[in-house]
Amino acid sequence: MTRFGFRYRARRRVLAAGVLAAAVLAAAGCGGASGSASSSDGTVVLRVPDPGNSGVLARGKKDGSLAKALSAVNTKVAWTGSTGPFAPAAQQINAGQLDFSQGSITSAIAALGQKPGFKLFAQIAPDKAGEGILVRKDSPISTVRDLIGRKVAVNKGGTAEYLLLKALEKEGVKPDQVKRVYLNPAETAPVFNSGQVDAWAVWAAYSVPEISKGKARFLVNGDQVGSQNYSIWAVRTRFAEEHPKVVQAFYEYLRERGLQQIKDPAAFINVFTEAGPQAFNGAARELTISNLRQGAAAAPIGAAQLADFDGVARFFADLKVTPAKVDVKPHVLSLAGSGA
Repeated sequence: MTRFGFRYRARRRVLAAGVLAAAVLAAAGCGGASGSASSSDGTVVLRVPDPGNSGVLARGKKDGSLAKALSAVNTKVAWTGSTGPFAPAAQQINAGQLDFSQGSITSAIAALGQKPGFKLFAQIAPDKAGEGILVRKDSPISTVRDLIGRKVAVNKGGTAEYLLLKALEKEGVKPDQVKRVYLNPAETAPVFNSGQVDAWAVWAAYSVPEISKGKARFLVNGDQVGSQNYSIWAVRTRFAEEHPKVVQAFYEYLRERGLQQIKDPAAFINVFTEAGPQAFNGAARELTISNLRQGAAAAPIGAAQLADFDGVARFFADLKVTPAKVDVKPHVLSLAGSGA
């Protein structure tokens, strides 16, 4: 799930596919995978999940800077549903109902093994401070080896399962020595806090609230397990073919504003409201600011990233998370001047 598209946007962000599809179609007014949305005056419509209350796109939505940047390529934004896990977003892209979305390379690899209709065009370095394995603050678990025989909550085939398996590998623990409990991340906090699972592998959107409330601590974080879990941006293949200048303009906006976010993270938090479930206050705000300062901005996908992606794909295949090794390279879009 950190980085230029601000990964800590909402605490509960899962939307049923049917609801999202209806929202997309209502907002964009155009259909499937064979073409791109456009308004009656010929303006291109770029469909992307609503960013919520924090992050690069939230800031751009409020101050009009994103609309201004895209107007230069005769494009406007349609906000469709809410930002959430990449797997359902990938399904919407494949169905021609969404044009852009952000996710993790781990989730993207799983989706790329399913006849994808999208390309990856940007990456953000792994969030090694905000993701990891949580245990309750008073838990007796102090090492990864203490997880043997215990239950750990993960989302299947994504960031959480990857983090857990990486941590076990590093400590020489066999995967079947730990019970993986597959849960929707947005519904896991009550299960974790009630003790029904012993640990929770998760990213910053969920670790920040738990840690800032004093309920949990990291057993290990992404840096300690050697995570290569990049954040990625994906674009619908047909959209990229029809509107390469729009993809380039959108990327350049994400890159520029991402660099600004690193320098001044407070300006990208609580963009629309400082109250309510989407707002970060107190310890959560300070922890989020700290994480963002350690983050990265969008960048092209180059040879080094492709090698890391290949390593993640091989790791997933070796541990039977995916039925076979996914070749990511054919699904990467080279941006103008990127050298990728």
